[in-house]
Amino acid sequence: MSTLLSIGHGYSARALARRLLPFGWRVIGTTRSPDRADALRAEGTEPLIWPGEGLAAALGQATHLLTSVAPGREGDPVLATEAAAIAAAAPNLQWVGYLSTVGVYGDHQGGWVDETTPLTPATARGRARVAAEAAWGALARQAGLPLHIFRIAGIYGPGRGPFEKVRDGSARRIIKPGQVFSRIHVEDIAQVLAASIGRPDPGAIYNLCDDDPAPPEDVLSYAAELLGLPAPPAVAYDAAEMTPMARSFYAESKRVRNDRIKTELGVRLLYPDYRSGLQALLAQAG
Repeated sequence: MSTLLSIGHGYSARALARRLLPFGWRVIGTTRSPDRADALRAEGTEPLIWPGEGLAAALGQATHLLTSVAPGREGDPVLATEAAAIAAAAPNLQWVGYLSTVGVYGDHQGGWVDETTPLTPATARGRARVAAEAAWGALARQAGLPLHIFRIAGIYGPGRGPFEKVRDGSARRIIKPGQVFSRIHVEDIAQVLAASIGRPDPGAIYNLCDDDPAPPEDVLSYAAELLGLPAPPAVAYDAAEMTPMARSFYAESKRVRNDRIKTELGVRLLYPDYRSGLQALLAQAG
C-alpha cells in the first residue's frame, strides 16, 4: 500500500490527501492539536500528534513523505528532531516533498523569476526558507532522499478567498505602484504534488503559481465585481494599517514563471488565473 506521511498536515496537504485517498492510499497526517485529530480522521487521514509522539514508526511505514512545516528562528523543526529517523527511512521512501515559498527569490521589482533565479530573500522569513531548503538538500545528499522542493506563491481556495472581507466591508485595496504578486489555487497545488508523485525526479525544484501575476488590488476589485458590490476603498501603502507580516509581503514584487510544472510534469492548471479561480470559489460557495 502506498502510504503518505504528511508532517504539518494543513491546508495544501489536505487537498493532496483528498486526491490520493480515493485511489487506496493510506495517509498519516501530523497535527499539534488533539482537538483536530477527529477532524482529520473524518477526512480519512490517520492523525498523529506531533510534536509529541516520535515519527520513527510512521516513517518506517511510509512510502512517501511530505513536509509543510515552516522553519522557525532555530531552523527547520522537523529536521531538528527527526533528521536521523528520516535518514534511516530513506531507503524505503519513493518520494519526498518539501513545501517552500517563492519568497526565497526576494524582490525583483516586478520582474520575472524562475527556478534558476539566484536566491536573494528580502525578509527574515525568506532567509529562513533558503536555509531550510539547504538543510533538506544536505540531508538528501547524505541519506539518498528523493527530495523535491516546491516553491509556492500566494495560496487561495475554499475558506481562503477575498469574498468574506469584501462582503463585510473590511477589505481595503492597498495601492503600492508597481506591486505585483503571483498566486495559486490550492487544488492546483494538489494536482502538481500528485503529478510529481507520479513522475518522481529527485533533486527537482518547481515553482507553483498560476499564469497571471497581478496587483493585489485588482483581485479585490474583481471579487467585488463578482459579488455585485463596489470596489473596496483604496488606501495608499504608506498610510495603510497592516500587521508586520502583511507589510512584509509588500517588501517583495515579482512575477513567477511556472513553465517547469507544465513541461516536466504535464500539468494543465485548473485555474490559470485569479478570475477563473474566484469564479469557481463563488460558484462552490453557492
